[in-house]
Amino acid sequence: MDTKGRESKPHIGIYGRRNNGKSSFINSLAGQDIAIVSDHAGTTTDPVKKSFEIIGFGPVILIDTAGIDDEGDLGQKRVDRTVKTLEAIDMGILIVTDNSWGKFEDELMKKFNDHDLPYIVIHSKSDIQGPTEEFGKKVLSVTGIPLFEFSSLDKRNYEELISLIRNTIPEHSYNTPTLLGDLISYGDIVILITPIDIEAPAGRLILPQMQAIRDILDNEAVAIVLKEREVDAFLKKTGIKPALAITDSQVFVKADASIPRDIPLTSFSIMLARFKGDFENYLKGTPKISTLKDGDRILLLESCTHHVSCDDIGRTKIPRWISNFTGKKLEYDVVAGLDSLSRPVTDYSLVIQCGGCMITRKQLHNRLQQAIKAGVPVTNYGMAIAYVQGIYDRAIAPFVKGDKKINTYL
Repeated sequence: MDTKGRESKPHIGIYGRRNNGKSSFINSLAGQDIAIVSDHAGTTTDPVKKSFEIIGFGPVILIDTAGIDDEGDLGQKRVDRTVKTLEAIDMGILIVTDNSWGKFEDELMKKFNDHDLPYIVIHSKSDIQGPTEEFGKKVLSVTGIPLFEFSSLDKRNYEELISLIRNTIPEHSYNTPTLLGDLISYGDIVILITPIDIEAPAGRLILPQMQAIRDILDNEAVAIVLKEREVDAFLKKTGIKPALAITDSQVFVKADASIPRDIPLTSFSIMLARFKGDFENYLKGTPKISTLKDGDRILLLESCTHHVSCDDIGRTKIPRWISNFTGKKLEYDVVAGLDSLSRPVTDYSLVIQCGGCMITRKQLHNRLQQAIKAGVPVTNYGMAIAYVQGIYDRAIAPFVKGDKKINTYL
């Protein structure tokens, strides 16, 4: 199944046993036939994403999944793909029917809780058989969530269902925050330093650079895009003093030398780290670079699968810079996309996550949570680069409140 990627709409996963009415439920919400409906159990074989507008709520992505009780080797693979969707959703809806609750629901409820996912439980097909009072009490005692009665046929309690979804889904899932809105004001000039090298996509800018430009324009400010070798001449000729400068991490040292000290400077990667990543844990984890020892293993997490150049930032440059900075003999593993780890996360002394421009905030946080819970320090590409190049304090300063002490070396 595709991840959420660049899609910012709330993602809602629909789960339940085969033939419990998941597809009918989706069609009922959408007011149109967007999911296959059949009396035959197991019609939905793989997770399917559907984008539409819930009347009275707004645009969402609903994910229709295979039955959590699927059987056989192929069925287990379908269940595994269903469980994988939990990494991409903002909210879950568990569909039950016939007053039935058992091990499948228990296991899914545990997975919801493990992923810190809000969810609701809906008794569907209530036009055929409604939930009993005893069953409602059982669901409440097991989940702590009141059972909601619904029928896709007569749409009973539809308005209440929409309100329930609105009140359950996390606010950050449908409120799009700003990248730079709290740092810049109307008419401010922001310089974007964007090297054009072998890793730059032909004929276009990389996604974080485009996102920064759009966010600057949305905040009624002015974006000036320059290559790194043009910065000195531009500032000298124009006399412009920008409110902020943002650089590609690979030319951090050059940007640090070119941008006057009274002008805030950061990187696109650190901008994304604050916007989408676990910034507080990055702040705690980055200085741990100084404590690395011989034989320590470092995990680099890329959010996308891309062409690997001979001098790739994550696979070559960061390992070289960290090894040179620490003077230690270190081991490095790279995991791309949302692939599973090949070894326990506790084998690592540090996890370094890329900016995450191709995945959602939820996916990125889920990616890091395993390490954080295990006590493994986490950081971000841009923050790690700034740290080993001696410009960490300056690079994070735009995003750190004045009352927060920056502890660079532990």
